[in-house]
Amino acid sequence: MAKRLTCPYCYETFTARKILFRCTTRPSPTRKRCEAIRDEVLLERLGQRRDGGPVFAADGRRLSATCAGCDGVTNYRICPVCHSTLPVQFGMVDNRLIAMVGARESGKTVFMTVLLHELMNRVGERFRVSLMGADDATMVRFGKEYQDKLYDQGQMLIGTRSAGAQVNNQVDPLVFRFGVTRRRWFGDTAQHTVLSFFDTAGEDFNSRESVELNTRYLANADGIILILDPLQLPGAAELAAPGTLMPRTDDVDTPANVLARVSNLLLARDGGGRRGKATTPIAVVFAKMDALLHHLDPGSPLRAHPPRGDRFDIADSLDVHHEVRGLLRQWDGVTLDQMLENNHARYRYFGVSALGRTPTSDGRVAATGIQPYRVTDPLLWLLSEFRAVPRTRRRG
Repeated sequence: MAKRLTCPYCYETFTARKILFRCTTRPSPTRKRCEAIRDEVLLERLGQRRDGGPVFAADGRRLSATCAGCDGVTNYRICPVCHSTLPVQFGMVDNRLIAMVGARESGKTVFMTVLLHELMNRVGERFRVSLMGADDATMVRFGKEYQDKLYDQGQMLIGTRSAGAQVNNQVDPLVFRFGVTRRRWFGDTAQHTVLSFFDTAGEDFNSRESVELNTRYLANADGIILILDPLQLPGAAELAAPGTLMPRTDDVDTPANVLARVSNLLLARDGGGRRGKATTPIAVVFAKMDALLHHLDPGSPLRAHPPRGDRFDIADSLDVHHEVRGLLRQWDGVTLDQMLENNHARYRYFGVSALGRTPTSDGRVAATGIQPYRVTDPLLWLLSEFRAVPRTRRRG
């Protein structure tokens, strides 16, 4: 059976042979030229009003095809379902779809922005990795709507629109091309992975009906980053440092309810999975840890930065995992741990801070600036699980 691929824009699945092509509309060697027309599929599926060359079928396993209308060769390969232009070498390199979910007020959008910024800069240099937008829309959107507002203007980012507010309930993901240089005995080699992130709104996990709007996205995700705010747990809220900007409590679902709905959806998809558990790896991220670090023991792994080096350190990650699991007892979060243990075969706890300091009451970054802490750990763990980044061996 042919391998099924998943579009990083609409998350529908298909085989490589089904990939379509779009004419370039440039003059061909025979001086013929196709006219640009409105793509009604793009408009209906993603709400994008865009003109382009005619779409035609050919062997999608190839990188190029000849348009019968003008005899011109094109390498514009497009999704057969939504007509988005697919990334270069799609289907020929790893394609990893990362779902980023969590309750409202958990800081998902800020976390995602700082995570990607760190991968493009400081952490990217450490791991010898590169991250670049896979399309013009991602490059422009990430720059103007995310990175510039947070880093240049110091503005906290507005929460994600609910999927119900999107065109035809579509989520507009950010798609990147992730590259890592691997050292081999015969010379360095480059390995590339397509990463697709969607930041789904908290409201989409406040009821079973709204969760179902995201079923396709979660069901086809290779990994999930679940962002939880520890300050929404009663035991942790009591420990918050003075001056911490606390999350709203009205009309905000609990971390346990959000996890329960995600777990139910994944269990239904897996049909029982491994030992009756969901098999999709899930990184459970407790954000805003800067508000709680003062209560931790001096030797806590959460008070240390991850070890240096160009490999994901498994031992350090497991130390953090066990530390967070112990803290859940203090935070009145034992229910979360029991749910994960009983329903998920592959999960890992993380404690991070995207900003390093609580924001101001008027929604701006603190005067000390952005000082991220362990913010890339969850994604690096997922990528190490996919063998997209190297990792150290386990202890013992």
